[in-house]
Amino acid sequence: MPLFSIEEYLEIERGAEFKSEYVDGRIVPKVGASEPHNLIVTNSVAELGTQLKGRDCRVYSNDMRVDLCEQKLFAYPDVVVVCGKPSLSDERRDNLRNPMVIIEVLSESTEGYDRGIKFIKYRRIESLKEYLLIAQDAPLIEHFVRQENDDWLMSEASGLSASIHLGSIECVLRLIEVYDKVQFAERTEH
Repeated sequence: MPLFSIEEYLEIERGAEFKSEYVDGRIVPKVGASEPHNLIVTNSVAELGTQLKGRDCRVYSNDMRVDLCEQKLFAYPDVVVVCGKPSLSDERRDNLRNPMVIIEVLSESTEGYDRGIKFIKYRRIESLKEYLLIAQDAPLIEHFVRQENDDWLMSEASGLSASIHLGSIECVLRLIEVYDKVQFAERTEH
């Protein structure tokens, strides 16, 4: 697989029909999302957008590219929240540099990436305070919160009656709302 410079990636990406991420010189195509994935993203954006209405915060979904140029990563998180003035990295104003909250909805094809190299690189974003991983096959959210010493503390919420408090933006995500209309497959025990 050939390696590309950041400049080459941005030129290709801005003219592309389909989105791709940039990871350590490689261009990685984004794959289409399932119906549960899309519902979870839409529900999360709606919940956060409602709670942040009238406040100096913005919620973006899927199409806001996050710029970690120093970490050789340009990514499209499923949901991004920024408070205060968005820091956009160039004159095209399409690369966000100061997210406070990033949410990724897990799928079989992306779970290793979202938990692994992507989270390792996300942790280098100084403004990032909270990272959520949302399962799409069961009501489960893993919540990572940056501590004062830059360590990350993980907790989880499981079941439709649970909720997650996002302290950095003073919002609550109730799993019953995040998973509204999501149909879970029947699990068979072996």
